Amino acid sequence: MNRSIQGLSADLNAAAATEKIEISVVLPCLNERETVGLCVSKALAALAAAGLNGEVIVADNGSTDGFIEIAKSAGARVVRVEERGYGNALKGGIQAARGAYVLMADSDDSYEFGHLPRFVEQLRNGSELVMGNRFRGGIEKGAMPFLHRYLGNPVLTALGRLFFHSPCRDFHCGLRAFRKDSYERMNIRSTGMEFASEMVVKASLLRMKVSEVPTTLSPDGRSHPPHLRTWHDGWRHLRFLLMYSPRWLFLYPGLASILLGLAIGSWLLPGPRRIGGIVFDVHTLAYAFGSMLVGFQLLAFAVFTKVFAITEGLLPEDPRMNRLFEYVTLETGLIVGAVLIVLGIAGSLFAVSSWARTSFGPMNSESLLRIVMPSVFALTLGAQIIFSSFFLSILGLRRR
Repeated sequence: MNRSIQGLSADLNAAAATEKIEISVVLPCLNERETVGLCVSKALAALAAAGLNGEVIVADNGSTDGFIEIAKSAGARVVRVEERGYGNALKGGIQAARGAYVLMADSDDSYEFGHLPRFVEQLRNGSELVMGNRFRGGIEKGAMPFLHRYLGNPVLTALGRLFFHSPCRDFHCGLRAFRKDSYERMNIRSTGMEFASEMVVKASLLRMKVSEVPTTLSPDGRSHPPHLRTWHDGWRHLRFLLMYSPRWLFLYPGLASILLGLAIGSWLLPGPRRIGGIVFDVHTLAYAFGSMLVGFQLLAFAVFTKVFAITEGLLPEDPRMNRLFEYVTLETGLIVGAVLIVLGIAGSLFAVSSWARTSFGPMNSESLLRIVMPSVFALTLGAQIIFSSFFLSILGLRRR
């Protein structure tokens, strides 16, 4: 490390000791000996060039390559994070940060720290999360694998925007900045690569002010392969997005299943239907009732998941759900379920009486099934509603 960089580090550290730190740069690190010193130096140089009072924190997540002395000599403060995982490393580094703002970046020398003032400007203007956008700023040749650039990032970003109405167009950019107090409100739980997605999701759900600035991505300076595993981590991000959106995972498929089953069932219940040379009868009707039962179960899962997630702090409070529960109570569910069971029993008794008129002998199975299937459906749905109401009430005990 040359004298000028050492002198710069000393000046910044001295300033940090006497002035309030505005921004902390946090770099998670796992065996990045080849690049971490360069990243620290670039970050310090960017702070000095912008006239910002800041610090650089390197979060060591169990490295074994002896990078610590390199990072310290470059001017960084190193904190050790015992729990393994990208998210854990960032949590440890952010917790140690003394700045009102935090900028996080990777330690592989792929991001441009000279863009740091762009992030600070947005934070000063009221943004709570400022995302870098590599697609707007430019991706150098070889910096991002083909599948990540044209499939993984676009698809996952599109789903994130659809599910959570996020304004971000680069969900997985590792260069981002945020207010530390806003980060604490997010209460991020993820410990791995999903940490980055959860931050954007939580900011959207909490209706924080989110903005974007263009940034660039360069080929990293490491000789070893990246820690990111394309298909494995891609699936983890997709799974996370689905689990944080009960609407798209359960509610919308459930409504579609109910409407489809209801439409087909209403069409076939009076009698067989012919389209061209194909006759649809009770066999198709059975699938229609099955579709409605599956749809109800998905709706129940949507409500269960939402209540559990809110209770555990995974999702913020939803005023619409609170208003819904003023009317949908345990007693309401018990009454509706009981009515359906009574109707199911009545239909079943009518079917048995019809059978009795034939002295319990052979009869037209299609006409009988048109009585039996709705009766079985009502009995099954009634029981599901009753027990789902009890389960929902148990989930809500802690909330009350």
